Amino acid sequence: MRMTTRTSLAMKTLMFCAVNSDRIVRRSEIAETYAASENHLAQVIHLLAQKKFLHTIRGRAGGLRLGRAAELITVGQVFRAFERVLPFAECFAEGEKTCPLNGCCRLTCLLTEALDAFYDRLDRMTLAELIRDNVEAERILKAA
Repeated sequence: MRMTTRTSLAMKTLMFCAVNSDRIVRRSEIAETYAASENHLAQVIHLLAQKKFLHTIRGRAGGLRLGRAAELITVGQVFRAFERVLPFAECFAEGEKTCPLNGCCRLTCLLTEALDAFYDRLDRMTLAELIRDNVEAERILKAA
């Protein structure tokens, strides 16, 4: 399993906004801090705004900020929005399944349990907890 670049950038964007919750931040600041493409970041911000994780402000003094309190955003919610279902094997994918063990494979049950445990753990961690008392991260993200 590997987190996609989009999910990583989404989490980093939310962390940046959470640390700088006292002001409106600009996309260029986030892109510069993480050495990310502004175009790629724009796509991520668009989805984060659609899912109400971010609130965007248009215009000259515009930018973005968290769409709700950091305590109300879980890592699991963000991962689900960006990763959807993690298809470890053909049996997790939509559409036709060609495996002859489809429906009776115990590996599928094991992987389903593992995914449930993975998301359960992510659901118990909020954005606020990721940054709370994280002095070094706050120093880096405030300095931007």
